[in-house]
Amino acid sequence: MSAATTRSRTARTPVPDRLCAEAVDLARAAAEEAAAPGVVGEHVGVVSEGDRVVTHFFECEEPGYRGWRWAVTVARASRAKYVTLDETVLLPGSDALLAPEWVPWSERLRPGDMGPGDLLPTEADDIRLEPGYTGEDEPPPNSAVSEVSQEMADLVDAEDAELTTRPATTSRGSIAAVADELGMRRARVLSRYGLHAAADRWDEAFGAKTPMAQAAPASCVTCAFLVPLAGSLRQAFGVCANEFGPADGRVVSLSYGCGGHSEAAVMPKPPKPAPHALDTMQVDEYPLRPARDSGSVPAEADAPTEDLGHS
Repeated sequence: MSAATTRSRTARTPVPDRLCAEAVDLARAAAEEAAAPGVVGEHVGVVSEGDRVVTHFFECEEPGYRGWRWAVTVARASRAKYVTLDETVLLPGSDALLAPEWVPWSERLRPGDMGPGDLLPTEADDIRLEPGYTGEDEPPPNSAVSEVSQEMADLVDAEDAELTTRPATTSRGSIAAVADELGMRRARVLSRYGLHAAADRWDEAFGAKTPMAQAAPASCVTCAFLVPLAGSLRQAFGVCANEFGPADGRVVSLSYGCGGHSEAAVMPKPPKPAPHALDTMQVDEYPLRPARDSGSVPAEADAPTEDLGHS
C-alpha cells in the first residue's frame, strides 16, 4: 500500500530529471538569444513537465514586463546523455502586469465613437430591431441594405411605372406598394426591447432623477419649449427647443425640468410711473411788481424821497 501511494504521488508530481535540471547554462543561453541583451535575470526555479522534460524560469528585467519570466523548456531522450532545447517563451507570473482582457469591438463601442465615414453594421438578429412589415409574398428582410430590400424597391418602381402607363388595369395590392403608400417602407423598425433601451438611456441622461430636474421649478410636460415626439414615445419624451436650456436639441423626459421653463419666471411688465404733481413743462408768468389791490401795496403813496434824505 505504501508503494502504491508513492507511485501515485510520483505520477502527479514527477521528480525533475537530473541532467535536465542541471542544464541551467543551456537554458540561460537560449533565453538570452531570444531576448534583448541584458534583460534575462536570475534563475528563479525549475518545474518538471514530464519524463525528462524540465522548464527553467529566469527573471525578466525588461521595462514594462514586471512579474514576467523567461521560460526555457529542455528535454532529454531516453538513455541519452545530452540535453536538447525544446522552446523559449516569455510567460507572466502570479504578480505580472497584464493587459486587460480583450473585448469585441461591438462591446467596446460607446456613444460618440463614430466619426464621419464610419459604418456601424447591425446583425440580422439584432434584438433592438424587428421587421417593419411582413407578408406571404415577401419574407421578412434581414437588413436595410439586403437583396430583399433592393428587390422591394425595384418592385415599387416597376409598379409606379405601370400605374403611369395603364392606370385603369394596375393592381397595387402587394405588400411593398402598401407599405410604401403608408409610409412603412423601412425594412426594420425598433422592437419593444429597442424602445425600452432607448427610453432607459434618455431617462438616465435627462430624467426626473437628475440634479437639474430635482432643482427645477416645474417639469417639461408643462413647458412651451417642449416638442413632442411621434409614436408611443411621445407619452414619455419630447425634444427641448430652448436654446438657453442645458438640453437644447436633446430628447428629454416629460418629468425632466430646468430653470429655463417657459412658465417658471415670467418677466413682469415695467412699472408705469405716477404723474407729476407739479407740471414742470408749463411756464408760469409772475409780475415784476405786485398789483395795487393785492393787499401788499399801501393805499397812500410813500413820503417824498427828499424827506428821507434820498436824492
